[in-house]
Amino acid sequence: MSATDCEQQGTGWGILEDLPGDPMIWVLIFSELAAFGLFLGAFVIARALHPAVFAAGQASLDAQLAGINTIVLVTSGWAAARGAAAARAGESRRARGWLFGAMALGVVFIAVKLFEYAGEIALGNGLETSPFFTLYFLLTGFHLLHVGLGIVILAVVSRGARAAGVETGTAFWHMVDLLWIVMFPIIYLVHP
Repeated sequence: MSATDCEQQGTGWGILEDLPGDPMIWVLIFSELAAFGLFLGAFVIARALHPAVFAAGQASLDAQLAGINTIVLVTSGWAAARGAAAARAGESRRARGWLFGAMALGVVFIAVKLFEYAGEIALGNGLETSPFFTLYFLLTGFHLLHVGLGIVILAVVSRGARAAGVETGTAFWHMVDLLWIVMFPIIYLVHP
């Protein structure tokens, strides 16, 4: 049931009506934020319980690659926002161009992350190496899955480049950005 159907039937979405895009994407976004919050909470608690293990694991990571990926993902979020603005202005061709740029940067993020994973695996670090690497691979892998899903969503909404669809897709993409901005310092920069 769409937001329009709900409004016609008198069952509005409340506060969700004021958010850009389809209200159901916000239900998904809030549930995903809760799931990531639990994962990050587990990471922080495990780090407090095993500070030496987490310090050693963190020292193995390539914070520079993660920093580059942060810039890539934030830039892709900016491109997606430009695409949404173009779609709202009725400039579908421009919107598609910006969304393509956001998707291309998403692919760069995935490539850099896979390169980083290959380096960790070459060092002998995997899911079972330590609690740090179990949570590292689960958290960043779950995020990587969301980047891939976000690229698919952006590809779908770019076809028609209608404002409502593009806003829905970019809302999901911005969640992916936000999650990485929170994860990056917790995993790579904050020392136990």
